[in-house]
Amino acid sequence: MRLNESTRVAASPDTVWHYLADPENYLRFMSGITHWEVAGEKPNGLGARYRILVRVGAAEVGGLVEMVEWHEPFDIAWHSVTGVDQRGRWRIREQGGGKTRIEYRFAFGVVGGGIAGLITEVAATLPVRRQMRTTLRQLKHQVEHEQRRLEVERRRAHHSEAV
Repeated sequence: MRLNESTRVAASPDTVWHYLADPENYLRFMSGITHWEVAGEKPNGLGARYRILVRVGAAEVGGLVEMVEWHEPFDIAWHSVTGVDQRGRWRIREQGGGKTRIEYRFAFGVVGGGIAGLITEVAATLPVRRQMRTTLRQLKHQVEHEQRRLEVERRRAHHSEAV
């Protein structure tokens, strides 16, 4: 099943990128994530791996995912190495006027599940889509808060230099 959701945020693409590039932030904004840890020595970037668990309805599913695209500051993509078959992508695009569009693409499936797997995929679509929308709302809130924090920091630094 392939799903796609997006939002616009009042923050620069750079702010969005730096927030998404930090694996410490995922438990703060990803809806349903119950476990997210770096698996290996590389905390982020191409080839970084994470052990994740996600609650979907009554089930907790996950496995090991690996970052397969890392194009600063526009695209981050991952796919599953073990566990539930999944692929995801963050697309970050400047919209002008201090706004950025964040697109969240997610695809998942039950490999070799036959009819039962197809039914499971269809049943999971609604809760997964809800989680994606909640994730984007929470990400928007976090990134816009970070943008305001950075602006206050810049004003303070500018004021200190002027004094």
